Amino acid sequence: MPRAALAALAAWLLLLAAAPLVAPHPYQEQYRDAPNAPASRRFPLGTDPLGRDRLSRMLFGARLSLACAPAAAALSGFLALLLALAGGFGGRPAERTVAMLADLFLSLPWLFALVAARAALPLDAPPAAAVAVTFGLLGGLGWAGPCRILMAAVARHRQAEFVLAAEAAGCARWRIAAVHVTPHLWKLAAAQFLVTVPAFLLAEANLGLLGLGVPEPLASLGGMLRDLEDLASIVQHPLVLAPALLLIALAGLFHCAVSADESQV
Repeated sequence: MPRAALAALAAWLLLLAAAPLVAPHPYQEQYRDAPNAPASRRFPLGTDPLGRDRLSRMLFGARLSLACAPAAAALSGFLALLLALAGGFGGRPAERTVAMLADLFLSLPWLFALVAARAALPLDAPPAAAVAVTFGLLGGLGWAGPCRILMAAVARHRQAEFVLAAEAAGCARWRIAAVHVTPHLWKLAAAQFLVTVPAFLLAEANLGLLGLGVPEPLASLGGMLRDLEDLASIVQHPLVLAPALLLIALAGLFHCAVSADESQV
């Protein structure tokens, strides 16, 4: 099952990478003669109230989300690894400081912080700037959970024989952390990365439901989920559920991939 999940996830990534070639229409193109059109050969998933092809917007939206969410997860993973090494090899005060900061960040309602920061942007902010701020904040606020796990691993490796031998040989702490310990943390960090990506995908979807996610005219899965607010449209056009089903499928594939990675940690 984990290998099948990895294969399916890779297939989805290839499909979304080829979205400009696969999508039947430009995602921002409005067909004024066909607003809220049902599924047809021309529009496989129908159109939204502005006459834009839902399938094209879903492909480009998932492409944007799967490009930015891993970047944000990589940022949070880098911060988590850096702070875990600093806390593990910086002495007792540094360890307590990093643990206190991790507890503080874990206790904060970071979704409300994201909403406040996103709402503070000017209404005429460029879409690229809004996307960078949204996922940058996700990466900057999401390091605490992986950091706690990596700190426990660092503490375990500090008692390993190869670390004690390096300390006895007079190696500097930064060299032991970078050369001797960090290679043993890559698989664990990769597992945390795979856990964080779907969390960031769902966080962007939550912001999109509030109208504070990726701004128009860019397409995103979170922005398309706003169509689900109208229950009558779901009954008339059940295919509006496609972005939600795709989001659930992608999150599930990432979690299955985590089990494959954790089995090797």
